[in-house]
Amino acid sequence: MRDWNGKRYWIVGASEGLGAALARKLSEAGAELILSARSEDKLRALADKLPGKAEVVPVDVTDAAALEEAAQKIGTFDGVVQLAAVYWPFGGKEWEAEHANLMADVNFGGAMRLVGVVVPRFVARGSGHIVLTGSLSGYRGLPGAAAYVSTKSGVMALAESLYADLKGTGVDVQLVNPGYIRTQLTDKNDFKMPFIMEPEEAADIVFRHMSGNSFQRAFPRMFSLLFRGSQLLPDWLYFRLFA
Repeated sequence: MRDWNGKRYWIVGASEGLGAALARKLSEAGAELILSARSEDKLRALADKLPGKAEVVPVDVTDAAALEEAAQKIGTFDGVVQLAAVYWPFGGKEWEAEHANLMADVNFGGAMRLVGVVVPRFVARGSGHIVLTGSLSGYRGLPGAAAYVSTKSGVMALAESLYADLKGTGVDVQLVNPGYIRTQLTDKNDFKMPFIMEPEEAADIVFRHMSGNSFQRAFPRMFSLLFRGSQLLPDWLYFRLFA
């Protein structure tokens, strides 16, 4: 089990939803937090309610220079959790170029920029903990969500490659792939979301995963079996069932 007491963790995407709920879990466990997102007001409101130390450092993940400046301001930290994401529900038949490009820039580009700031620091000192956030939707292409799915698939591939590269270096890499979580993002959906979870429930799962040593956690478990199992299907059968 990981010792959280006194460890400094940078949560990027902490202003609401899973990020805010996870901040509460980590703070209760004794971690000192650096809270980042674009909304300074929401971050300060969250920091004021946490039981432990919390520093607010607003940042936009689409700005590489701002991320580097934030990291320099923070100084030494033990781990980072990437959660920043945006979402609009649409597929190929009603493509929204502006929203698609923004999802790519925030969801995948933001993760890549954050990794670019954090990984060299952790590798240089031989220690660190990186947690990236994918999605159950990222395991295979799905109808009605091409832009979002592709950004999460990219984050998942990034995590897998980093895990392979950094194994044995002292830098731990973990991946979490949640299903539906009740947030402002999923409120945009106009369809029934199976196995939808509250942020606190999802945060408990993520915290327990971060406390252990395994690489990947997909949840809810029963719902995840559908998505992970779909990878075993031949293309003709998969698209007949899902498209």
